[in-house]
Amino acid sequence: MMISTRGRYALRVMLDLAQHKDESEYIPMKEVAARQDISLKYLEKILPLLVKEKLVEGVHGKGGGYRLTRRPDEYVVGEIIRLTEGNLAPVSCLECEEVTCERKDDCLTIPMWTKLDTMINDFFDSITLDDLLNKKVKV
Repeated sequence: MMISTRGRYALRVMLDLAQHKDESEYIPMKEVAARQDISLKYLEKILPLLVKEKLVEGVHGKGGGYRLTRRPDEYVVGEIIRLTEGNLAPVSCLECEEVTCERKDDCLTIPMWTKLDTMINDFFDSITLDDLLNKKVKV
């Protein structure tokens, strides 16, 4: 599994909005782009996805920008990563329940891949934006 630039940037954007949040203000996209060293063109692809899924809200025009729709402790990293990356399954046979491998019933490795899939999702779902902001994730 490799998290793409899109997934990493979406997480950085969410963290930036959390760091600079003010209940009454929207943060302009160009400020986020400058602080995070991400091109505006790239952010124009990421932010609409976050708005569509209601992770952030956006307002156009003077005084416009973006802000979180929830508190940082209410966002789990897994939600953000899955939104941008899709399923985090380590092997294709676990990507979708509708796609089944004809060897699944006899596969000796499927329990291992299933456990890894669970570990990955549990790991990302155990970390909030607040945890990252407050450096609560230890190596």
